[in-house]
Amino acid sequence: MTAISQRSAASPRSLDAERTASRKKRDRAARWAAIGFVTPLALYLFIFYVFPLAQNIVMSLQRYDRGSFVHGGAPFVGLDIYREVISSSTFWPTVAQMAIFTLVSITVQYCLGLALAVFFRSDFRLSATLRAFFLVPWLLPVIVSGTTWQWMMSADNGVINSFIGLFGVDPVWWLSADNALWSVLIANIWLGIPFNLVILYSGLQNIPESLYEAASLDGAGAWRKFRSITLPSLRPVTLITLLLGLVYTLKVVDIIWIMTTGTGTSQTLATWSYGMAFGKGTSGVVRYSEASAVGSILLVVALAFGLLYIVTQSKESD
Repeated sequence: MTAISQRSAASPRSLDAERTASRKKRDRAARWAAIGFVTPLALYLFIFYVFPLAQNIVMSLQRYDRGSFVHGGAPFVGLDIYREVISSSTFWPTVAQMAIFTLVSITVQYCLGLALAVFFRSDFRLSATLRAFFLVPWLLPVIVSGTTWQWMMSADNGVINSFIGLFGVDPVWWLSADNALWSVLIANIWLGIPFNLVILYSGLQNIPESLYEAASLDGAGAWRKFRSITLPSLRPVTLITLLLGLVYTLKVVDIIWIMTTGTGTSQTLATWSYGMAFGKGTSGVVRYSEASAVGSILLVVALAFGLLYIVTQSKESD
């Protein structure tokens, strides 16, 4: 009887030990599985994001030329290159042009995208087909879009000048140095409207129809519904749409370079950096360090707006 009692008393303790060991084994397996899933992503982020970013910052603190870029040995100059870039006669006019290009682009893209999203929210025949047509600019390769707009804005045989010529308007040199900014603005707005349409249309689908029905019963008109229901409900979607549009527009190079090669008023910090890095600017001289410094400044601007978005979202959550 005593042996049986001892075995019975020891049995719960042994079961608890087995459960604890089994739980630890499962936790260990889950931990290794998590490490296995995270490791490829961490390596990808380090190789393609962290390392290039660190290299860009290092290059902006050393004075590189073609020889030192290939063989090494670039002298460390600290923040001298940043001072040279900021004090140059090109920097502030380029910042102003970039600000106009960015603010006008995202404002017009958002307003037109929201108007189209509200229009397509109502169910009517051919609604899905028309929405698909509006996605064409988003689906086309940028080189095709840029080349098409460059041809349409040609001063000699462009479609736009041919059209306005029917009304007796003289040809406009759309791609000249003075008009280049507005030309690339039109093309960039055209490219960005589909993105805003898709995101805002998805946000509209999440607004309960009962809110609009209740507002109708209270006698609210279309404008009052839009102002009191649609805009407040779309606030989170609006914030992320504007942030993504801002970050994308800040780094636009392709459409500008294809149409005007970043000359005249169409030059932004992104095209200026690209031209200096590859020696395709007006001087034709490769300036790796200056290009890295301008790229770092552009990155700081994007990060500042990203932090502003995080702060705004935190206040919205509170």
